[in-house]
Amino acid sequence: MAGSELGSETTIVVADDHPLFRGALRGAVTAIMPGARIIEASGLEPLTAILDREPEIDLVLLDLTMPGVQGFSGLIYLRAQHPAIPVVIVSANEDPVVIRRALDFGAAGFIPKSLEVDRIGEAIGQVLAGGNWSPPDIELSASEDKETADLMRRLATLTPQQVRVLMMLSEGLLNKQIAYELGVSEATVKAHVSAILQKLGVESRTQAVIVSSRIGATLKPPAGVE
Repeated sequence: MAGSELGSETTIVVADDHPLFRGALRGAVTAIMPGARIIEASGLEPLTAILDREPEIDLVLLDLTMPGVQGFSGLIYLRAQHPAIPVVIVSANEDPVVIRRALDFGAAGFIPKSLEVDRIGEAIGQVLAGGNWSPPDIELSASEDKETADLMRRLATLTPQQVRVLMMLSEGLLNKQIAYELGVSEATVKAHVSAILQKLGVESRTQAVIVSSRIGATLKPPAGVE
């Protein structure tokens, strides 16, 4: 799609902790949209700050692994907190299961980092035009088993703050540490934990972390995959 068709008012956030790859994405975007405004974020905290202060974000390009993000936790959080903003996952992980789950969790697209720059630009253009994009040469038709599908549905019901709490539980933080990080009372954290356990259908915080990790919701990817 030509840059003129997309206009010069487009604002895109590139969220990745690798400066070189943020630069590559910036180049891919400007190749099809020379007038686009591009904002960079190196982790979840700066990303959320940008989304809170910028009212007109058209697209977020999100890495699966960066500070504050593990697996699909960042995607789940963004879809809950900012449902109107499309999110495209950009990752080195090209496992069909990972791609399909990202789409099931609400991603508007999944772009492998191995993709050529011009094709990255085409994929971004397709999403900005209202479509979805995933690698055409990867088979994604296989469906999840019933138990996994039910767990994914349950995770999608968590509020943005509950997602943040679950992410911190997966990091081994205690309630008082989570309360400090979120700027809330310990009683509020306990209430969030109770709601998480109820929504996930488990009895302990350890079980909550285990079941969410089973589908990569808070699971760190294998070494070397970012």
